[in-house]
Amino acid sequence: MAIMRETMHPGDSSGRMTKIIGIGLMLLLMTMMAGASLTASAQETPAQRYLLTLERIYDQAPHSAFTDLVELGGRLYCVFRDGTGHVPGSAGNNGTIRVMVSDDRLNWRTHALLIEPGIDLRDPKISVTPDGRLMLLVGGSVYEGEKLIRRKTHVAFSDRTGARFGALEPVIIDRRIRTDTDWLWRVTWHRGTGYGVVYQAGEDEYRAHVVSTRDGVNYTFVSTLNVVGRPNETTLRFTADGEMIAWVRRERGNRNGFIGFSRAPYRQWSWKEQSGRLGGPNFIVLPGGRLLGSTRAHLADGRTVTVVTGLARDGATRTLLTLPSGGDTSYPGMVVRGDRLLISYYSSHEGHSAIYLATLNLRELTKSLD
Repeated sequence: MAIMRETMHPGDSSGRMTKIIGIGLMLLLMTMMAGASLTASAQETPAQRYLLTLERIYDQAPHSAFTDLVELGGRLYCVFRDGTGHVPGSAGNNGTIRVMVSDDRLNWRTHALLIEPGIDLRDPKISVTPDGRLMLLVGGSVYEGEKLIRRKTHVAFSDRTGARFGALEPVIIDRRIRTDTDWLWRVTWHRGTGYGVVYQAGEDEYRAHVVSTRDGVNYTFVSTLNVVGRPNETTLRFTADGEMIAWVRRERGNRNGFIGFSRAPYRQWSWKEQSGRLGGPNFIVLPGGRLLGSTRAHLADGRTVTVVTGLARDGATRTLLTLPSGGDTSYPGMVVRGDRLLISYYSSHEGHSAIYLATLNLRELTKSLD
């Protein structure tokens, strides 16, 4: 049985405390305090079945949010935004992007801090390029108070060891679709080409386009997503035979998410509407084509939490686990390590928003999708 402990990491000059929560002990104590029967206590909860450990890996900024996670050379890299609030606001500061690294999943240290004067950097997404470098995609926004004036996506690359990052530079979107509000949210690499969805804000409706790249800087138009209702944050993944799958957040109408499927050359799409709202959607494709996602869920009582969910091709979803979360939360990163699934996310359920890393039993999650 896991135990609850807190460890100080001497390599972290901030004196950060990483909290490792022993899920088994916590649930046992709760059961004993409630006076539950032996029969009731023997019933396995989702947390007992799936959640192995939970770590708070960073909480030093007033507001830390919008995570992503990747592995390179046996090391984990977690990226997120540090700021004074969800947006700068009239009294706040522009966000910076923090890159943290861990060799063992437990001890984390700051690896890089990206700052761009006059620009609010936010919502970083990290991937490994075909030539083995880390690519960091970052939204760059200019605000007047809480009003967004313009934005442009930036990118930075590491060397092949991941040891250091170069300077941020603007991405170049195909001039056939380019606007002043382009946001390229995430890039997924497939057979040497990177694919992502750039969404564009309009007063009444948003447009979202699939774009492709070979170098991570220049992006060519592929197709337009025929989804209405202000489509925006979109994750693309691929099946083993090259089918592209899109999981799309919407912010107009009923706001339900959409899932779409397309075959090369990725110009024609088929769509299914889902039954709930999304926030920071991310997912992975498991062997056999099963889909496992994580996102913000909006509950019937008005609360928001981060969940792990199965995704079906007909649009159906099945929540397997609600991660310890609440309030301002979500934007998960997902990394598979053998029979473990690591999920980074942020949440404000313990006070101001902080960064968490959950380790899940992928074998049990996969069984639940069968």
